[in-house]
Amino acid sequence: MDTVFSISLPRQAYTVSVVRDVLGTLLDRAGLCRSCADDVLLAVSEASANAIDHGGPARDYVVEAELGGHWCELRISHTGRAPDPEAVAERFTTDNMPLPGLDSESGRGILLMRFLMDEVAFEGEPRTTVLLRKRVALCDEASAAGHVPEARFALL
Repeated sequence: MDTVFSISLPRQAYTVSVVRDVLGTLLDRAGLCRSCADDVLLAVSEASANAIDHGGPARDYVVEAELGGHWCELRISHTGRAPDPEAVAERFTTDNMPLPGLDSESGRGILLMRFLMDEVAFEGEPRTTVLLRKRVALCDEASAAGHVPEARFALL
């Protein structure tokens, strides 16, 4: 199941739905469970929205996905300003990350990414990159029914 996907998009809000559509088709054709693919798509959407909102002055951002072996790995990157590496590293690694207020319009993206993915990391040089990883296993829905198609996988 070795698959590589890469797309470069302008830093415009409408491109988040483009990434979701194209990547969603790739995950579906790779045989991933819908609920698992939805987790990946939400995490990638959050990382893409962050690249759009905070990636200036870069004009574009890149989404890369690699499906193969036992992992699905995604990289969302841009060449714009890198945020303070210590602050971002703390948000990506701290177990007791503070929640945003109920009326806050932002601040939930990293929390969602960390909840939905097995690994979330931040790289600041030479490109500002969010790395998202999920383990691939046999689909729980198919195995619960007593039948596991060979090409059907889930991200766990």
